[in-house]
Amino acid sequence: MSLDDNELPQTEDEWRVRLTPEEFHVLREAGTERPWTGEYVDTKTAGVYNCRACGLELFASDTKFDSHCGWPSFDDAIPGRVKEIEDRSLGAVRTEIRCARCDSHLGHVFHGEGFTPKDTRHCVNSVSIRLEPR
Repeated sequence: MSLDDNELPQTEDEWRVRLTPEEFHVLREAGTERPWTGEYVDTKTAGVYNCRACGLELFASDTKFDSHCGWPSFDDAIPGRVKEIEDRSLGAVRTEIRCARCDSHLGHVFHGEGFTPKDTRHCVNSVSIRLEPR
């Protein structure tokens, strides 16, 4: 299910109707699911991960890796699909990642950890994405 831009909810109340309470909390209020509880932490299925709010393709499964952090991790996003925003919400500077189409919160991106040759970890809440198997 991918929404056209003209089908996107315009208000938070409209989003609240479309999303479950947990999805709304993470996607629209920048919440975080508890580590190791998300459905995609250990998934190895080939496919593409879409934004759960609007359906935009965000991450290819071949960029997913096991970072042992408790959330799905990807070393790359599909170009132009994820935007980065400075986040100072916890007293430290982090980089939040959001869906480029609907502005929903996905998680955070980290650089310089050495997990992959791209040296990038998009740490994503499972509740923010939906796997479309291929």
